[in-house]
Amino acid sequence: MENRRVLEILLVEDNPGDVRLTQEALKEGNVLNNLNVIMDGAEAINYLFREGEKYADAKRPDLILLDLNLPKKDGREVLDKIKKDPQLKRIPVVVLTTSNAETDIIRAYDLYANCYITKPVDFNRFIEVIKSIEQFWLTIVRLPSEVA
Repeated sequence: MENRRVLEILLVEDNPGDVRLTQEALKEGNVLNNLNVIMDGAEAINYLFREGEKYADAKRPDLILLDLNLPKKDGREVLDKIKKDPQLKRIPVVVLTTSNAETDIIRAYDLYANCYITKPVDFNRFIEVIKSIEQFWLTIVRLPSEVA
């Protein structure tokens, strides 16, 4: 039997309802994962760069699910910092946001987002989207953390 490890997922999302839906969808999957939730962009940066006592032992995520519209620092700023850092830039970042504006999509890809998904407003469709993210990024794709 294959030796499976727990995959670390960082969800950067300020909407408690979307956090709950994401948690629910990931629980239903058969991938061992640990979901860490951060509710604003400034905290996400602190977490990723292990800044401060609170995040000194933060686990490096295997995958980041990032909302664009966040308090304190928006998701674009967070994405820019991630992709400019030599230690973090290989972590896949899935932008998961309500915006379907062409300017946001182009900007996210210009900042090297790995994919851009507009959150569906329908509950069942949202669950399907999270499950498809899990299926693709956590079961099909080989992540850099698995190679290292």
